[in-house]
Amino acid sequence: MANRANPLLNNLPHFLTWRALGFRTICSGRMGFSSQSLRQLDPESPVAGTKVLETFKEEFEIGDRLITLESGKIARFANGAVVLGMEETKVLSTVAAAKGDAVRDFLPLTVDYQEKQFAQGVIPNTFMRREGAPKERELLCGRIIDRPIRPLFPAGFYHEVQVTASVLSSDGKQDPDVLAANATSAALMLSDIPWAGPIGVIRIGRISGQFIVNPTMDELSLSDLNLVYACTRDKTLMIDVQAREISEKDLEAGLRLAHPEAVKYIEPQIKLAAKAGKHKKEYKLSMMPDRTLEKVGKLAEAPIEAVFTDPTYGKFERGEALENIMQDVKKVLEEECDEESLRLLPKAVDTVRKKVVRRRIIAEGFRLDGRRLDEVRPLYCEAGNLPMLHGSSLFNRGDTQVLCTVTLGAPGDAQRLESIVGPPTKRFMLHYSFPPFCINEVGKRGGLNRREVGHGTLAEKALLAVLPPEDDFPYTVRINSEVMASDGSTSMATVCGGSMALMDAGIPLREHVAGVSVGLVSEVDQSTGSIKDYRILTDILGLEDHLGDMDFKIAGTQRGITAIQLDIKPAGIPLDIICESLEPARKGRIQILDHMEREISVPRTQDDRNSPRLATLKYSNDALRRLLGPLGALKRKIEDETGARISVSDGTLTIVAKNQSVMEKVLEKVDFILGREIEIGGIYKGRVSSIKEYGAFVEFNGGQQGLLHISELSHEPVSRVSDVVSIGQQLSLICIGQDVRGNIKLSLKATLPRPRSETNNVVEESVSSTKEAPSIWASAGDLSSNGQQNQSSISEAVGINASTSSPPILIRSAAECDEEEKSAALVQNSKATTRPVCASETDHKPITFHQDSSVLAKPGLLQTINDKMSKSFPQKEGDKTEVRSPVTAKTLKIGTKVTAKVYQIRTGGLVLDLGGGIRGMYRFETNGKNDFEVDDELRVVCVSFSSKGIPVMSLEDDE
Repeated sequence: MANRANPLLNNLPHFLTWRALGFRTICSGRMGFSSQSLRQLDPESPVAGTKVLETFKEEFEIGDRLITLESGKIARFANGAVVLGMEETKVLSTVAAAKGDAVRDFLPLTVDYQEKQFAQGVIPNTFMRREGAPKERELLCGRIIDRPIRPLFPAGFYHEVQVTASVLSSDGKQDPDVLAANATSAALMLSDIPWAGPIGVIRIGRISGQFIVNPTMDELSLSDLNLVYACTRDKTLMIDVQAREISEKDLEAGLRLAHPEAVKYIEPQIKLAAKAGKHKKEYKLSMMPDRTLEKVGKLAEAPIEAVFTDPTYGKFERGEALENIMQDVKKVLEEECDEESLRLLPKAVDTVRKKVVRRRIIAEGFRLDGRRLDEVRPLYCEAGNLPMLHGSSLFNRGDTQVLCTVTLGAPGDAQRLESIVGPPTKRFMLHYSFPPFCINEVGKRGGLNRREVGHGTLAEKALLAVLPPEDDFPYTVRINSEVMASDGSTSMATVCGGSMALMDAGIPLREHVAGVSVGLVSEVDQSTGSIKDYRILTDILGLEDHLGDMDFKIAGTQRGITAIQLDIKPAGIPLDIICESLEPARKGRIQILDHMEREISVPRTQDDRNSPRLATLKYSNDALRRLLGPLGALKRKIEDETGARISVSDGTLTIVAKNQSVMEKVLEKVDFILGREIEIGGIYKGRVSSIKEYGAFVEFNGGQQGLLHISELSHEPVSRVSDVVSIGQQLSLICIGQDVRGNIKLSLKATLPRPRSETNNVVEESVSSTKEAPSIWASAGDLSSNGQQNQSSISEAVGINASTSSPPILIRSAAECDEEEKSAALVQNSKATTRPVCASETDHKPITFHQDSSVLAKPGLLQTINDKMSKSFPQKEGDKTEVRSPVTAKTLKIGTKVTAKVYQIRTGGLVLDLGGGIRGMYRFETNGKNDFEVDDELRVVCVSFSSKGIPVMSLEDDE
């Protein structure tokens, strides 16, 4: 380029050449950077060195899993950073502390747990294709990390600390929450933040009575125990349990197994801290001067003790009295101009209050409200207080009050989860809400609250153990727990209220679940730090929770424990005391269960037509595709028109309706689109598609065509079809039969009231559909009453009388007679072995009708239907025709009398020779004559024609 364009460029200095600037030669109008290999040929170009990342690593085994702790490669600027790996699951945990002095009186510890979708090789399905706000699972995993590490920070350490745990990769086999907790402990050990660790966190499962350490997700799905246990070398810090009614004895065995397994995490963390840990920094601790505590104690201790020894005080009265005491102390300090004591006054008064309460409980065994240590507060239970809802309940324990409601939904309403482990959906949800008014405060209602999510999940785990299996109860269930008043243990009140609300909704729970919170007040030897004396409290108040050492929430049934959550305030509690607390909790739980059983003990049946309804129907996948329509447009249209919710799964259609009337509208639309099995006597809605001279063709039952003959339009003679119906008109019709080719015959006049002269001779009879009724979530009484109403309406339209009918004679071939005899024998055998049923069972028992008329479920039904099929009007009573010559198909009419001979004798009746090559069969009556012989002559009369055009006859004597 230099030679051709400008010869002077040949003399440029090297630092201005293309290659010195890192470019290749311009070729074909394009310019690019030169490769590294070409640049290394130039001795004057700089070469980047190789950075060495000093990495520290510890490996150890717990159970049969190899675990690694690694630091130094990732997040080197963090105060402490550790990557913990188990097989292909790796979690990074980092810690950082704020600089500067702390000007607060609490520890602002923040734990953020993140599960980003890259950890499992998936792009987020959101519109922005990135993760949004923390999900419920991330908040719960953050609590698993927060609860065991918080008590180990030194007293007076109020500097802001942030823990960030991120899942780097996941193979889906291990739940990363326990790994993140152990990685956080190791990161705190490496940092310069003062902390009394390390800790170990372990998960224990149980399959077929055998405990499993570090179970996989597949093993957890088979396990009846999911225990997460955190501890130091000798004390327990946190317990979280989800179980399927495990006994206290078995749970204690699991806890004692978990402790030594969790301790195995501690030694590798100490070794890693010795290699790569920082020296602990001297942070300023906000300690209360002894002089201030002593002065406030002299002024406030006696008045505070007087308040706490009076059991007549309620929560707010007690709080108001304590506030007045603090104001009196404040006036004294202001007169003395003690600024330091004024600044620390709230904390000092709280410390004095804690000292007074704990001393009285340990020394005298009395509590704030005068109860004994193992006494449960007075209870109030009410189920069904909101009858318009699926289920509701109100539960009071002392001043704590919780309102629980249950909403049932279709399987498609299940919550979709985007967790990297666990199931993709959740069909049972419990949402706990703690509004400010429940403690008489003013506050804002925001998004997800860590405390609300944690309490709701605890109650959800407690109730999940008694729900029916998904195969038996596929519906989605949502419980809303609204705290109306709070004075301790609202999460356990939610368990009790939720259990009653589920029963009120008619959900078949195995048994009730109740929960109670157990507290601890201990006296510690200041020199050794060991516990000298302690008291276990059953059903603690809010103030006892605040001033005590632990909040041990235990929920379960009469048979065992379903959920546990243990939170403590000191730096650990001996495991022996934890196990000792299980028995007082069981006794308190039994007392609460007895009260709940007296209020509602079995699932309630809904007998109100205004209560919501659910229905499950089975269809083929092709039929369901027709119901959905293009892109689900038809399904959405039905939902918009009716207000119902429709869910479609493999071969199953689930409908959720606001009440029974809405359910009927939806079922009507579904039947019109998809159709159902054609039944003689069934009522269908259809639309006239075309009109002919002899009748009209009607489209109904999901696209099927039926003929509405001109004789079936009205009880009066019709000259023109178009005078009665028009194209596009919607009609309610009754199916009166099918011919040999399967053509469907419909009747409009059967749905119309008969003229007065005709109704005098007709008696109604109930007709039931052969279609299997949809599984509707309602009481048997509802289904029975609805079934009777439908039967009476059909009977009124068709006009069928079973009590006045005579035993029919069907014209059959020899093969048909053989088949009939087999069917009759089966019917008799089934009747002989069937137990008697009560009236409530037979009220809605379906009556079966076969389209081939080979078996008559009720005598007289086809007679009445065929009366409607005849093209001529019914003859008057007594108007019968005598045929003496051999009968033919043309001469045989309704009312025709003939003389027949017995051709064969069968088990269920006789085969008769009517003459002219026509044979019929007479079915024996239940209590009638059956001693016939071959060639006997009988006088019979034609009473009707079957759906295939076969004349039906009876004995003339029976007329």
